Formats: sequence, C-alpha cells, structure tokens
Amino acid sequence: MGYWNTRGLRGAGLEELINFTNEEYKHKGLAVIQKVSTPITPVKINPETKQITLAYFEKQSTVDYIGAAQGLPVCFDAKETKIKNLPFHNIHPHQIEFMSEFEKQGGASFFLVHFSLYDEYYYLPLRDFLRFWDEAKSGGRKSVPYDRFRKDLKINLVGGILDYLEALNTYETSK
Repeated sequence: MGYWNTRGLRGAGLEELINFTNEEYKHKGLAVIQKVSTPITPVKINPETKQITLAYFEKQSTVDYIGAAQGLPVCFDAKETKIKNLPFHNIHPHQIEFMSEFEKQGGASFFLVHFSLYDEYYYLPLRDFLRFWDEAKSGGRKSVPYDRFRKDLKINLVGGILDYLEALNTYETSK
C-alpha cells in the first residue's frame, strides 16, 4: 500500500503547466485530456488547517493524464527530474503494462519529461522508453540519459502553453 505525505507534491509546477495547457487545448478544440486522480484515504489531518498530512493510496495509479487529441486516444505520465537523466525508480511495471495495453488498442502512450536542470521539456514515446526499460531489466542502466532524448521531440513553451501536441504529431507522423 502506498503512502502520501508532503513529498507527494513533487512536480506540482509541471502539473499546473500541463493542466493549463490542457484547458487551452480544450478551449481551442484540439484535445480533451484530463488529470487522472488516485483515490487516497487520509490518515492524519492537521486540525488547524484541515490539510491532509498523511494518507495512503487506495490503489495503484496508472498514468497521470488520459484523453483524446483530434481523434487519437492518448495517455501519459508527467515526470520531472533535477539531474541529467530520467531515473526509473518512480516508474512502475503496472504503469508500463497499462501504457502498453493502451497502445495495443490504438492509442498513443508517452512520458512528458521536464529536465529542470536545463529547463527543457521532452516527449518520450513509450516505444523509445521501452528500449531503455528492457536494457535495465537485463542489467543495464536504470535511467534514460538526457543526451538520449530525441531533440526533434523537444517540447516548446509558447505563451504559457507546453505545446506537447506538436511533439505528438511529429512522432506520430514519423512512425
């Protein structure tokens, strides 16, 4: 059973940026993508602020976001790293299984990665990720190095919008 405490807000800035972007995409009729909530059960609540300070997750989460972009089902997980690679320790086998099954049904699964060290954002397709994941299972490195991210899938921040649909389009048309 997973637990949540103040560390659970890691990546909150990235999440806010994605949520804003998704609202703009919806407003422009480009996509309808929603944040997937993970049900929690509170264990400790601060009596003064009424904030939850400790809780446990009722079930494992799958991905952070799911929806459709111009007829294409999409699901993705948002990851933020302060180092020169994307470590696998916060990516779980059940998430990879869900994303793989999603793609088998005709959808697009990916990671939206923010390298805060460089303040750069990347679209990491599941197919590319799986190569590194499989290498790790065979004793290889347990991360995706920054220099292995495709520069053609770098996501631009334009007017407060993290335009990941452009990277999605670039990837989908190059398959």
